[in-house]
Amino acid sequence: MQLDDELLEDDLDSDLDDDFESGYADDAAYDEWDETDPEELTVGAQELAERHALRRVASLRTELEDITEVEYRQLRLEKVVLVGVWTEGTVTDAENSMAELALLAETAGSEVLEAVFQRRQKPDPATYIGRGKVEAIREIVQATGADTVICDGELAPSQLRNLEDKIKVKVVDRTALILDIFAQHAKSKEGQAQVELAQLQYMKQRLRGWGGSLSRQAGGRAAGGEGIGGRGPGETKIETDRRRINTKIAKLRRELKEMRGTREVKRQSRRRNHIPSVAIAGYTNAGKSSLLNRLTDAGVLVEDSLFATLDPTTRRTTTSDGRVYTMSDTVGFVRHLPHDLVEAFRSTLEEVADSDLLLHVVDGSHPDPEGQIAAVRVVLAEIGATKVPEIIVINKADAADPLVISRLRAREPHSVVVSAKTGEGIVEALATIESELPRPQVEFDVLLPYERGDLVNRIHQEAEIGSMEHTGDGTLVVGRANADLAGELAAYAR
Repeated sequence: MQLDDELLEDDLDSDLDDDFESGYADDAAYDEWDETDPEELTVGAQELAERHALRRVASLRTELEDITEVEYRQLRLEKVVLVGVWTEGTVTDAENSMAELALLAETAGSEVLEAVFQRRQKPDPATYIGRGKVEAIREIVQATGADTVICDGELAPSQLRNLEDKIKVKVVDRTALILDIFAQHAKSKEGQAQVELAQLQYMKQRLRGWGGSLSRQAGGRAAGGEGIGGRGPGETKIETDRRRINTKIAKLRRELKEMRGTREVKRQSRRRNHIPSVAIAGYTNAGKSSLLNRLTDAGVLVEDSLFATLDPTTRRTTTSDGRVYTMSDTVGFVRHLPHDLVEAFRSTLEEVADSDLLLHVVDGSHPDPEGQIAAVRVVLAEIGATKVPEIIVINKADAADPLVISRLRAREPHSVVVSAKTGEGIVEALATIESELPRPQVEFDVLLPYERGDLVNRIHQEAEIGSMEHTGDGTLVVGRANADLAGELAAYAR
């Protein structure tokens, strides 16, 4: 009997060895991380490896439940049903919106089981989808075993409460879903504080009391004879929670104000040194971080997911003629970006409004790139960045339909086509950026003695050089500079 058990174990081991396949999407990427010295990886590659250390294994199931394998533990995913209300636009617009909601849900770590949407003139004020559809959604939830329903819109507190009471599972809206993704991906102290502030502002209007949560603080004799100040109706638990949230919001705003001061000091330093700034903005997952890496070798995290990077990254770079300028990556935008997030990230988004040039990155391979452009411009108008000169950068040219690119270029004449993945069009993009950067206004013609090498260095960094010649008496330079530098060069004018 013991021998039979040993033979059976050997057979099982051999079967497992022959049939086992990794559930990871791309084993080559993990092999590459294993073989590479962690110190040789860029900061972005290290963050991506850390994020992928917690990854769902696709299509690995038992008869009873979905299995999720993590490096040394197991994690149960939320199973969700998506619900949308289509009030305007075409059927294609509604389908694109639901597809984006599904990507948001998967980015947050959920498994989408079902997606339904309906045509209405306006959402139902009580339940968002109407009484009949609520019953249909409840049947879908019971049939699929879902534990969460995600609605493609911002729900009022009463709508959330009514839906949860009738469907009997957790209900979240699009705003809460985006806030959850931001909470997962924020890395810097400022980013985490901004996300927490937005979450608290959202939560404050949606507090609920259950049972004992509605009880009041004890007063009178029940308070143990507290006397004056201890009697009366007292304060309900929900009021206490709201007061604590307001206190926390005030603290976060003070902290963000201090961090905003640090950011403003850096911005003023760039202004004082007349260093032009270029901001990269655009729809989430359009390839902004990839473009920054391609243009400046920044090494920031790149991942094919929504809101992969939230914390702004600024890199210093130079033009072909040596002028210094900065390039900043910013948080991605999305349709119906929650207002609380725009307010919380206002100090970060001010980088866009205060920049000298805006690179508006568009995903050329997306089903609705024009819709992306419109959604981004809505947010740009909200933060006061409409007057910043804009270059449309149509990214992912290697995967986009040439007809779509032609249509976009016809609609946006001031545009360039690139592929951050392959490098196609990057040279033309850099040339366009250099031509659009603000040019120094004051012309100069000077003969600098050789002991003033510091001025020659500043001319290379800050000025536009027309001609330079080294003579026996010094360096002869003709060009254009800003007013401050031109004032220092005036003493050596010919």
